[in-house]
Amino acid sequence: MTVRALGPDDAAAFQALRLRGLGEAPTAFASSLEEEVSTPIDQIVQRLQPQADRAIFGAFGSGGLCGVLGVQREAMRKLRHKGFIWGMYVVPEARRAGHGLRLMEAALAHAWTDLQVRQVNLGVHALNEGAVRLYRRCGFEVYGTERGSLMVDGVLQDEHHMVCARPQGMPRRT
Repeated sequence: MTVRALGPDDAAAFQALRLRGLGEAPTAFASSLEEEVSTPIDQIVQRLQPQADRAIFGAFGSGGLCGVLGVQREAMRKLRHKGFIWGMYVVPEARRAGHGLRLMEAALAHAWTDLQVRQVNLGVHALNEGAVRLYRRCGFEVYGTERGSLMVDGVLQDEHHMVCARPQGMPRRT
């Protein structure tokens, strides 16, 4: 298994995996398959260009790209001490093999060292017990639940908001 930051050359594989995730787990994402299916590949190439304030990581198994996760620092000056995780997805056939954990470890390492944030936030579907367990294992804790955060096929979906604080004693860049 390999985990690395994705780049423009990964655009087709990233888009295919993202669309698969949106189709298979519509309650896990704010975006919908209908909104993203027609996104031109040149836009995906742009999203995967290296950026100082974000990164998109991919997990690769024997069958190629099998998981993705984005981490980004907040843009506004008063919020730049925070980062957030978005778009976490691992294909069902690759789950329970450590891909999600390795993706999260890479994203958090990037957040602490490269983005220099003090905390990382994420949202997770309240009924996704496996994801909540994984995030807790990585140091996240629930600080609130938003009732009716998403509406999917006419059904309101609750979302836990979770936070992970920068580990004590971790050196900061000067």
